[in-house]
Amino acid sequence: MARFLVQFLFAIAGFWVAQAVVPGIAVHGWTSLVIAALLLGIANAIVRPILVVLTFPVVFLSFGLFLLVINAATLGLVGWVMKGLEVNGFWPAFWGAIIIGIASWIGSKLVGEAEAKG
Repeated sequence: MARFLVQFLFAIAGFWVAQAVVPGIAVHGWTSLVIAALLLGIANAIVRPILVVLTFPVVFLSFGLFLLVINAATLGLVGWVMKGLEVNGFWPAFWGAIIIGIASWIGSKLVGEAEAKG
């Protein structure tokens, strides 16, 4: 449970940084940040694996780089579904997905190191 909470908080921080740095991404309020992070987590758990399987040949031929496009599409889907999150186009979704992914990766590494220490 603590692992999930830390990764969730880092995803919220990633959304916050993305909306501050990337033109074309806007999050309206803290509640929207929380809901957007939750919806992105759900989309990454349900929609993203389906997209990866459906586009596996392209992912394989691009040496995995097409996964960045899938991440951008997932973020765009969350922006399309949610009213408090604006994602205006592919490139803002692309760069926003990279920033959110890096923030989530940092959170998972911190939790992994804390669990390894015991």
